[in-house]
Amino acid sequence: MTLTRTTCPYCGVGCGVLAAADGTIKGDPAHPANLGRLCSKGAALGETLDLDGRLLAPRVDGKPAEWDTAINRVADAFRAAIRDHGPDSVALYVSGQSLTEDYYVANKLMKGFIGAANIDTNSRLCMASSVAGHKRAFGTDTVPGTYEDLEEADLVVLVGSNLAWCHPVLYQRIVAAKQARPEMRVVNIDPRRTATSDLADLHLGVAPDGDVALFNGLLAHLAATDAIDLGFVQDHVNGCLDAVTEARRTDLSVTGLDTQQLEEFYSLWAGTEKVVTVYSQGVNQSSIGTDKVNAILNCHLATGRIGKPGMGPFSVTGQPNAMGGREVGGLANMLANHLDIENEDHRAAVQAFWQSPTICTRPGLKAVDLFDACADGRIKALWVISTNPAVSMPNADHVAKAMENVPFVAVSDIMARTDTGDLADVMLPATGWGEKNGTVTNSERRISRQRAFLPAPGQARPDWRIICDVAAAMGWGEAFDYADPSEIFAEYVALSKAAKGFGKDLDLSAWAAIDYATMAPRQWPQDDTRFFGDGAFFHPDGRARMIATPAATAAVPTGLMLNNGRNRDQWHTMTRTGKSARLSAHLAEPYLEINPADAEACGLRPADLARVRGASGGNAILRVWISATAPKGAPFAPMHWTGQLTSAGRVNVATRADVDPVSGQPSFKHAPVRVERYDAAWYGFLASAEPLTPQTGYAAIAKTPTGWQAELAGETAPDDWEGTIRQLTGIADGEVASMHDPRRNLTRVAIRREGRLVALLFAGPEPVALSRRHAVTQIGTEAEVLLALSGRAGLSQPDPGAIVCACHDVGVNTLRSAIASGATTVAALGEQTCAGTNCGSCRSELAGLIAAAQMKVAAE
Repeated sequence: MTLTRTTCPYCGVGCGVLAAADGTIKGDPAHPANLGRLCSKGAALGETLDLDGRLLAPRVDGKPAEWDTAINRVADAFRAAIRDHGPDSVALYVSGQSLTEDYYVANKLMKGFIGAANIDTNSRLCMASSVAGHKRAFGTDTVPGTYEDLEEADLVVLVGSNLAWCHPVLYQRIVAAKQARPEMRVVNIDPRRTATSDLADLHLGVAPDGDVALFNGLLAHLAATDAIDLGFVQDHVNGCLDAVTEARRTDLSVTGLDTQQLEEFYSLWAGTEKVVTVYSQGVNQSSIGTDKVNAILNCHLATGRIGKPGMGPFSVTGQPNAMGGREVGGLANMLANHLDIENEDHRAAVQAFWQSPTICTRPGLKAVDLFDACADGRIKALWVISTNPAVSMPNADHVAKAMENVPFVAVSDIMARTDTGDLADVMLPATGWGEKNGTVTNSERRISRQRAFLPAPGQARPDWRIICDVAAAMGWGEAFDYADPSEIFAEYVALSKAAKGFGKDLDLSAWAAIDYATMAPRQWPQDDTRFFGDGAFFHPDGRARMIATPAATAAVPTGLMLNNGRNRDQWHTMTRTGKSARLSAHLAEPYLEINPADAEACGLRPADLARVRGASGGNAILRVWISATAPKGAPFAPMHWTGQLTSAGRVNVATRADVDPVSGQPSFKHAPVRVERYDAAWYGFLASAEPLTPQTGYAAIAKTPTGWQAELAGETAPDDWEGTIRQLTGIADGEVASMHDPRRNLTRVAIRREGRLVALLFAGPEPVALSRRHAVTQIGTEAEVLLALSGRAGLSQPDPGAIVCACHDVGVNTLRSAIASGATTVAALGEQTCAGTNCGSCRSELAGLIAAAQMKVAAE
């Protein structure tokens, strides 16, 4: 078996992976980012390599087509729009999952040959506020530190980051560092108490969008206690006095924290020189996200705690190549190699290097504005590459309607059906992870190779090739004549050399002589480089800038504000992770995590369904999860579910497109909503050997080891349950057996085909209680129908229960049994069941099970 060194396609940690064509997946112990460790998603990559649902040939107007036909259709549509309406009438919307080489040629085509900057990326939804904050403070979009800083710090502050779920490998590096040095302190700043909070010595449940006030208060405290490094500020920083003056005006009640909590945090931060402040989407995804970033950076600049081992601000990226996209200018307001569109000299240098007929002269449309332009008719041709904006954008129904309004839409994707692809005139089949070659840059500026270990399926092509083919069809073939991605990367490195005279941070000269085929993971400009420790910044005067960041005034809460984000075991819109039964087992449907007081006020009970109505008119139906760890007034919902997997669980139809005025990044963490009980006439659970599609008022579909499952509900109960199960599963043959309890109005139906169970449906007037894991294991077996319809395992079939540890497939009942037999610590549970011994993301749940068992014993 040959193992290929490649890089994980999920978050911005950038873990090394050893992969084989047979689906073998291992962590790469030689990769500096993860040293062999993988999270649950990375470990399950081998389960996502099948071709089910793949787009394997071009489609034009819904029909199969040859590549030349599809390419010419895209080129003709773009050429006609440019001829009739100008270059600003066309747009590209690309992805932080694109490889750097894909990003580079897309950016080159749009900005240098079409001559407009209307190319934006889903990274706008992820990291744009960090980019803007970095540029305001440092003069460039520079991440100062390295992952080693997290281990060398004496204090790690995690702000708006559920690191345990969203960046598990980094989280485990901090866990290991804290175990090695118990005196190390961790502070978790998050409105929610999450799995990450279990590591923290102090959890600060800051009010939503209270971060600016919190860090303004810290800056004022630093000034009041003489903790500002006056020498560093005088020599290297502008704007300190204005920033401190503004900070002193802040009303700290906006934070939602009491005086004791604030004093404890402020004293700890001020008194600890080696401090790293890690921040992520809770900071970025806000209408004041850029000010949040700068409020954090201000504190590090004021104290000189930046660019030295164990200290500095650290933005962790959400996507595998959000950093690479930023480096090649993938955002609408950037040029390649961290150069500026607004700078005439920068534009001239890039145009001369590309030898392009034109160059964009002003920033293009950022994501929200881009789709608004689609809606009002300004965009005549749109090309979406490797992303699903009809699900991931705020006010998603508006985005879908906007795309319908565009005269021509092309979509490049690996899947035949996505919410966005369903709106396309032309579908272009792209290669996916394991099939394509290129590079990605992780959160610590480390460039790594993604390498192919599988052949391209069907007629699929890599994105860079598709983009170059369209460019050639538009008449620019010579400028896009690359034999393979190594030539694109070499051109990118050469552009870095051409841009070096502008004094920017991005220096790739060390890659000029590197063999692309054998390239090892490496940070730019060199391994272990930290920026700004010497006080040299990238503004024209060489100094940093502290930014005065006005905090909001205290406001009386007027209703529920929805926070949304990621689940532990899922990724974006589930086109990859949704293929894995293991990853779907932990949380198998869209849900609303809500505080008990809010649930009571909304008339919700555990396991109810809730209708969540957004201010823009969209609404989603979600399973109710009542949790004391959810902050009052701020329920949480995951963003992953699509129209292919749910009939009403797309959360972003209920979010509003409020954006940060500097970065253009939308606010996903603070959307006004109304919540009410969804009054269903019936509820059901369906297990099937055949694929399912959402057909009922509420439906949430997930992959299982034996096929598929669905949570169901509807406003009108069916009269014919046999017809219902056949319609839902598409199974027309086979023998049907059913049970009906008229007293409780419970119905259970099975279909057996050739002696084996192929479908089971459990339905009733309340949310259905049964062992779901046991039910799905009956599919494909010769189990007795009556036993299968009981919904419970027999005495001879122990039921592991709902999955808690996805890495090792350990269920809740297995864990409770181990606890009862004496495994009363997380470590002991790991030894007995293996749970929590890989990525560690489930350890907070293991601790919760132990605590619940101990409380029960104490009560007895």
